[in-house]
Amino acid sequence: MYKIFVLMFVMLLTTTVNSSTKGNENMDNPFFKKYSTPLQTPPFNEIKFEHYQPAFEEGMKLHKLEVDKIIINTAEPTFENTIEALEKSGDLLTKVANVFFNLTSSNTNDVMQKLSSEMAPKLAKHEDEISLDLRLFQRIKKIFEKRDKLNLTVEQYTVLEKYYKNFVRSGAELNDTQKSELMKINEELSVLTLKVGQNILKETNNFELVIDNEKDLAGLPDNLIKSASEAAKKKGKEGKWVFTLHAPSIFPFLTYAENRELRKQILTAYANRGNNDNEFDNKKALSRIAALRYKKATLLGYKTHADYVLEISMAKTPEKVFEFLDKLWTPALKIAKEEVSELQAIINKEGKDFKLEAWDWRYYAEKLKKEKYNLDDEMLRPYFKLENVIQGVFDVAQKLYGLKFEKRNDIQTYHNEVTVFEVKEVDGKHVGILYTDYFPRESKRGGAWMNAFRKQQKVGGENVTPIICNVGNFSKPTEGQPALISFEEVNTLFHEFGHALHGLLSNGVYPTVSGTSVPRDFVELPSQVMENWASDPEVLKMYAKHYLTGEVMPDELIEKIQSSSKYGQGFASTEYLAASYLDMYWHTLTTDQEKETLKFENEIAEKINLIPEILFRYRSTYFNHIFSGGYSSGYYSYIWAEVLDADAFEAFKETNIFDQKTAKLFRENILAKGGSEDPMVLYKKFRGAEPSVEPLLKKRGLE
Repeated sequence: MYKIFVLMFVMLLTTTVNSSTKGNENMDNPFFKKYSTPLQTPPFNEIKFEHYQPAFEEGMKLHKLEVDKIIINTAEPTFENTIEALEKSGDLLTKVANVFFNLTSSNTNDVMQKLSSEMAPKLAKHEDEISLDLRLFQRIKKIFEKRDKLNLTVEQYTVLEKYYKNFVRSGAELNDTQKSELMKINEELSVLTLKVGQNILKETNNFELVIDNEKDLAGLPDNLIKSASEAAKKKGKEGKWVFTLHAPSIFPFLTYAENRELRKQILTAYANRGNNDNEFDNKKALSRIAALRYKKATLLGYKTHADYVLEISMAKTPEKVFEFLDKLWTPALKIAKEEVSELQAIINKEGKDFKLEAWDWRYYAEKLKKEKYNLDDEMLRPYFKLENVIQGVFDVAQKLYGLKFEKRNDIQTYHNEVTVFEVKEVDGKHVGILYTDYFPRESKRGGAWMNAFRKQQKVGGENVTPIICNVGNFSKPTEGQPALISFEEVNTLFHEFGHALHGLLSNGVYPTVSGTSVPRDFVELPSQVMENWASDPEVLKMYAKHYLTGEVMPDELIEKIQSSSKYGQGFASTEYLAASYLDMYWHTLTTDQEKETLKFENEIAEKINLIPEILFRYRSTYFNHIFSGGYSSGYYSYIWAEVLDADAFEAFKETNIFDQKTAKLFRENILAKGGSEDPMVLYKKFRGAEPSVEPLLKKRGLE
């Protein structure tokens, strides 16, 4: 099946890469056959680069024929012969897109990137040709207008409503001149958004901080030094140490390196990605994206791009988002300023005469944390062997939902660092497949995410089980030592696993609303609520075991984690909220004039009174989420969903964190339902009432 609007969504959620090929016979192309692999998982060993373009081209051709068949059907339009037929269309296109765009995020190369750039406008045009076809829209409209008389299920009603709204929002009611203009905008946007993501990956990979003087390693933990030494060897720089802009390298460096000048050097490089006036510069591209998005929104009858995006979110309007951010910004900034004073006091106490800067924050915050709580993140790392953490999150899922995770060595992977698990119910019934891919590499974009190689759905009454992937960039093993990840990385792993559960436990009929196909500000609820289990004392005792001795994390350390849980929330909340404001201001522009990127960004920093010691979590030129990743006007959604998750976890704490009744309610009303009903309706079915913001303020210490 291939549903309209999904392809561009997949493209937005991934970083892309591509190239063109000719001449491969369809008979040899694995995409043209039914997969003969276990559980019909992608046959990665058989898929070659030259298979992608022919499969894309044939997929678009077949999809168009299937849609044309729906359009010329002379029978009265019905849900079955129009909406269900659209849901079932485009199998081949979905098949190749799911593999290709997942791999362009997690295992890319130059030829993949080239093909991605070539295919993007073609795919955008293909989608537009369908979504702007007035004949197809008229069929959908006829069904929509009599929807209350059709005896539809709740899910069918939602799917129909979504199709109708999506066609309207895609320009189906525009005149021919307007449709032509919209198609040009969409084609240009498809290329530009790919370019921004590719540039960020290039800029991240291009920088190296090479240290050849051992004295400059002062303060750094042994595991980081080992990792940097191994990175240097791989690059032919024996006897030196290489630090990069990948998260497991840069952030520990900023936290522990005593050499202030080197901290400044690496943070400056990180903050200037896409802003180096070279071939990978993003300033003009992202300004053009913002202008084009405004033009598209006004063409469709909206005031701004944010108005367009938020119409189908829980927040509904930009005004509601700004109101929400303002409510959190004031207390967050107040606490951040207090933290500045505390950190400056440590600098002064050491007899230093410099003012705290952004590259000093993590270093002195870690010192203050140790002083206040006698806790250092490196004290925790030995207890977080990656394999133990993975088993821990599996055990949580088992205790909550009765799931079992069995490693499968007979299923092909796209990289040797990928592990495959079959997920089963407690009675042995197959649920789905989970790929885990947790280490950074140059072929993978930064960050962490969940995606699907196949979404759950029902075809002809038979359940099609999901194939899900969790991808991250965590600390790698070093010679003689397993992968020991930071507590922040532990939380990220639990977070992405929450998304995976949303995809795995989906129990819908139609892929348009299955799994994570929900509003952007609701999709983070299942992921963020899982983070609560990561730090719970009962759960820590399940998986936090010293990698050498097997000793369970002592109560003293667990107590320190609990008592320091609100530490640094001024910084964390402020840098995140600042990025959320930046996103909203870029997308509430009311002009198609292309802004001068840095000037605009500085104006926003001044407008919200962002203190100079804290940078936007993502500056515009490397804000992949909003300019290449599907989160435009939606970056606020993480903290919006945090309101939901704080309230939701309270439901578990009211009994116990593994309460079966509460877990059943959460599974049945949140995880299984996908986007089949209004998210607030689903939440109230789970919780019994709308969420309150108070648990969030308490959790973050922003009361």
